[in-house]
Amino acid sequence: MAMNAPGYALPCGRDVETAWERLDAVAAGLADAHERTCPHCQGAHASLVVLRDATAGLAADEEAPPPGLTGRIMAAVRAEVGRREILDLPCEEPGRARISEQAVASVLRFAADTVPGVRARRCRVTPAGDDRQAIDVHLTLAVGYPAFAATALAAVRERVTAAAGARIGVRLNRLDLLVDDIYPA
Repeated sequence: MAMNAPGYALPCGRDVETAWERLDAVAAGLADAHERTCPHCQGAHASLVVLRDATAGLAADEEAPPPGLTGRIMAAVRAEVGRREILDLPCEEPGRARISEQAVASVLRFAADTVPGVRARRCRVTPAGDDRQAIDVHLTLAVGYPAFAATALAAVRERVTAAAGARIGVRLNRLDLLVDDIYPA
């Protein structure tokens, strides 16, 4: 398994790729004189062994993904790709300023993701009726368990509202939050 880190040299001048290729030789007691005395090579070997073992453990993990995961991922992809709606933004200059719903949703998901223990999922943005400066937002979330704090949803609401106003220039008419998944925290 190659590292594919061309040109990355250790402080001693040895290439990391060479250190990776020599892991088995060093482990078998066949280290050269430099490898036996160089703290940089020894540190690299120790770190690379940990990396190799962790990678092997992940590769050997045969746990199947949860049922329906692929369907949920594809539904989210189709929903994101299918959205081509454009929102008018308030502007004081002559002309129009417009932004895609996908761009607004990305900003709002990012704002929600800044709350510890929360991962934003789907975000649907629609204009709020006749009010050109307001939007309705439906945001689904995954929360970390057991570390999820009861105050996290209030923090999500505050940050998403602030992002809508400060980063996009619109106000939220309605913000629906739905916790639809949990993950181990």
